[in-house]
Amino acid sequence: MTWFTPCMRLGLFAACALAAAGLHAQAIAPNPNLRVEGIPAIPASLARAAGPYTEFRPRALSAWHPVRRELIVATRAKSTVQLFRVAEPGGVLAPLTDFVEPVRRGLWWPARPEVLVFARDTGGNEQAQLYRLEPGASEPVVLTDTARRHAPHSLTHARDRILVTSMDVDRNAGSREQPTLDLRLLDPLRPQDAKHVATLPGTGWGNFAFSFDDQRLAMVEFRSVTDTTVWIMDLASGERRRVLPAPGRPAARTVASDEVSFTRDGRGLFLATDHDGEFRRAAVLDLETGALAPFGPQNVDVEEIRLSRDGRRLAMVTNEAGIGVLRVFDADTRAELPRPTVPIGTVSGLQWHPDSLALAFNLDSAQSPGEVYVLDLGSGAVVRWTESQAPGLDASAFHAPQPIAWRSFDGREIGGFIVRPGPRFTGPRPVLVQIHGGPEGQARPRFIGRSNYYVNELGIAIVTPNVRGSTGQGRGFVSLDNGVLREDAVKDIGALLDWIATQPDLDARRVVVSGGSYGGYMSLATAAHYAERIAGAIDVVGIANFVTFLERTESYRRDLRRAEYGDERDPAMRRFLERISPVSNAARITKPLFVAHGRNDPRVPYTEAEQIVATVRRNGAPVWYLLADNEGHGFARKENSDYFFYATVRFLQEWLLAR
Repeated sequence: MTWFTPCMRLGLFAACALAAAGLHAQAIAPNPNLRVEGIPAIPASLARAAGPYTEFRPRALSAWHPVRRELIVATRAKSTVQLFRVAEPGGVLAPLTDFVEPVRRGLWWPARPEVLVFARDTGGNEQAQLYRLEPGASEPVVLTDTARRHAPHSLTHARDRILVTSMDVDRNAGSREQPTLDLRLLDPLRPQDAKHVATLPGTGWGNFAFSFDDQRLAMVEFRSVTDTTVWIMDLASGERRRVLPAPGRPAARTVASDEVSFTRDGRGLFLATDHDGEFRRAAVLDLETGALAPFGPQNVDVEEIRLSRDGRRLAMVTNEAGIGVLRVFDADTRAELPRPTVPIGTVSGLQWHPDSLALAFNLDSAQSPGEVYVLDLGSGAVVRWTESQAPGLDASAFHAPQPIAWRSFDGREIGGFIVRPGPRFTGPRPVLVQIHGGPEGQARPRFIGRSNYYVNELGIAIVTPNVRGSTGQGRGFVSLDNGVLREDAVKDIGALLDWIATQPDLDARRVVVSGGSYGGYMSLATAAHYAERIAGAIDVVGIANFVTFLERTESYRRDLRRAEYGDERDPAMRRFLERISPVSNAARITKPLFVAHGRNDPRVPYTEAEQIVATVRRNGAPVWYLLADNEGHGFARKENSDYFFYATVRFLQEWLLAR
C-alpha cells in the first residue's frame, strides 16, 4: 500500500499525477542531514496536526548555584537542549549556553561562580569534552584533550577540583581488548595543572565519591548489572583497596552495589547493594570490619542515594512499582524523616544545595513532561520551580499508563503498562507495542511525550512491556535473558500478543512493535518470529547482528555488553549469536519495516541498520529507512526528531490504521 494506492486502483492515472504534484508541493522536505529511502511524502497537513506534540520542553536539573538559591536547568532552546538559569520558583529561564550541539550538563564553578563549566560532544558521537565559559564570552575554552572521551564526576569537598575520567576512542586509538580509564583532578581555571590520579584497568568504573577530608576516593567497578566491586583509593598514592565483596571471603554469588558516599566520620560508606537479597537495599558498610547494616525499605530497588554536603541528611529514591519515591533520612541514626509531600510522579536527579538545607529534584509523570522541584528542609515544603507545558495542549488531560500482566511460555508473570485511548474512539483499538532498551531498562508510568499523539489523535493503544531482563523486579529477573536465554525475552512478546487477543477493546490484527537500541533488536526479532501476528515493526538504533555489533561497538563498552549478550570470541557463542541475529532470520520478516539510525552512533554502529535494511529489502518487504548524518544513539536535534516523528505517524497510518 502507498499514499496513492486508492487512486491507482481506480485507474485515474492523470488525476493521480495531478494529485501527486499537489501533494508534493504541500509536503514537508527532510533537511540535508537526513538520508531518506522508501518513505513516502509527508503531507504538510500531517505536520500541522501533529506539530503541537513536538513542542514539549521537559526541564531537567543540572546544578545549584554555589551560594545563592538559583538553579541551572537543561531544556530545549531552538533545536537542541541547552542550559538556563532559574533564579526563583516560576522564574524566567535565562539562557546560559546557545550552541549548535546539545549541552545537558553544567555547573557554576565555586571559586568563581560567574564561570560556567559544561560538557558537550559533537554530532552525537559521545566523545564529550569539558569547557569553560567566561562571562560575556561568545566561545568557550576547551579544557580537555579533544582526541579522547571525557566525563565530569564529583567535586572535592573543598570544591576546588572536579574529578574527570577520560579514555581513548576507537576512531583515534583503534579497537582494543584491554582499554583503560584515566582519572584526573581538574581545576577549570587552571587546566594545565590537572593532576593525574590513576589509570584503571577496563572502563566500567563510576560512582566516584570523595571522603570529607578529600584524602580518599570511593568508586564502583561495573562488570554487569549484577556484578560489581566497591573500591577505596588513597589519592596520594593511587593505591586501591577492595571493600565489597570483602577480599578473602568466598562469595556465593556476585554482588551489585552502587550509589556510594562516605559517612561524615570517614569510617563507613553509604551505598545501595543486593549483597543479602534480590533488591538493592540501602546500607552502611563499616570499612574496618566489613559489616553491612541495611536500613530503609525492603523488596524495592534503591535507585539514588545523595548525602548532604554537611553529611547529616541523606535523600533516597526507591523504585516502587515503577514509581520513583523520595525519602529522606537522618544520616547518623538512619531513621527516616517525615515523608515529603511530592506531587504524583517519579522523582530522579537528586541534588543538595551546598548549604544542605534544600534538595532539588526532577519530577516526571504521565501528565507532566518533566519539571524541577525543590524541597525546603526547614519548612518541609515542596515547591515547583519550572513550567514546561506545550502551547495549545493540556497535558493534565493525558491518559495515565495502567499496569497490566500476562503469563509467558514458562508460566512466569510478565508485566508492563498500557495507555488506552479515550471513549471517543469506538471498537477494538490498534496497538503499538513500545519495547524499552537496555536490556537493563524498565518501562515505567512516565510521560510518553509525542506518543500521546498516537493515543489522543489516532486512537492507538500503547503497551510498554517489561520482558525478562528488565530491572525493577530483582536480580533474578534481570538475569533471565542473559546469553543463550536471549530469545526467551522474545517469547514474552509472543505471550503479550496472546494477551492482546484476549482483550475485547484491542485489535490483535492491528499491532505494530517498536523499540530503540536493544528494543530495536526486540522489535526485529518479533518481526521475524511473529510476522503473521503483527502489521509492521519500527527499529530505532537497534542491533541487527550481535556479532558485528560486539565487534564494532566502542571498545570502552564491549566487555559490559559481552557480559549481557555473550562473548563473540567464543566459537560456540558466536554460532549462537549468529543464529539468533535478526539478519540471519530476515527472510521471515515479511511485514513493513521502518529503520532509523544516527550515523555517529558509538554504541550501536549505523552499519547495523544498513545490514537489516539491505537484507529485508531482498525479501521484497516494504522498508522505510532514515539515517541522520549528525546524530548518534538517538535523535537530539528537533528538526531531525520532528521528521522522524511525522514519518512514524505516516507509517502507522499506512500499515496500522488503514488495515
